[in-house]
Amino acid sequence: MRTRFIIGNWKMNKTATEAGAFVRRLTEELPSLDGIQVGFAPPFTALHAAHEALGPTPTFLLGAQDLYWEDKGAFTGEVSGTMLKELGCHFVLVGHSERRQFFGEQDSWTNKKVLAAWRNGLQPVLCVGETLQDRDTDQTDLVIQRQLRAGLAGIEGPHLESMIIAYEPVWAIGTGRAASPAQAVPVHRLIRQTINELSGAEAGRRVRILYGGSVTPHNIADFLASEEIDGALVGGACLDPVSFATLTKVAIRSKPTTA
Repeated sequence: MRTRFIIGNWKMNKTATEAGAFVRRLTEELPSLDGIQVGFAPPFTALHAAHEALGPTPTFLLGAQDLYWEDKGAFTGEVSGTMLKELGCHFVLVGHSERRQFFGEQDSWTNKKVLAAWRNGLQPVLCVGETLQDRDTDQTDLVIQRQLRAGLAGIEGPHLESMIIAYEPVWAIGTGRAASPAQAVPVHRLIRQTINELSGAEAGRRVRILYGGSVTPHNIADFLASEEIDGALVGGACLDPVSFATLTKVAIRSKPTTA
């Protein structure tokens, strides 16, 4: 069985001081985890403080919200995988819908970033998702497959099998309008089928696929009831440590059923 993974994406929230306080409170709320991975992605400026607060034997995994595809050079304002690894990061988000929407992130860029993450020993979490217009015009499958195939170009073998994909319908992010499991599960199946086509059934079986989009403590159990959904990429509900801990406890208790 694939290990579930709950990721909190802080986006542009929390100072370094606030990050340290968050980690300490979350550790109080969740002193141990049972059969599940939990991580969070602070802003770059709060990574060091979060890493320090996690201590030498962290319960939670530290991640970053983005990276640049070069390891060093004259790229003002960018942060490399080399830098993130030294800060204690375990994973990095790639191609988040807000990066695509507001900063012109292209599929070819996501591919370079996935390759850079693996090169630097970071777990890439490749985000894919359709806009409301895509869904209303029946383009969801085409968009998801395009983003997947482009983002995973040149990724093979163990790296492809170890990929984490986050399906985040753009129309459900930060809107309070989560996709229903009936809407999300078929897309998760499509993602797994596409991985099968790219690298075979074993890779498709191993890849973890998370759902992201207005996930809350109240609806996460509905998503995790499907064996197709391996965790969640959480936005607003992760900013309060008690809320995030509550959501995680629900996830730990939730049992998947065949869907």
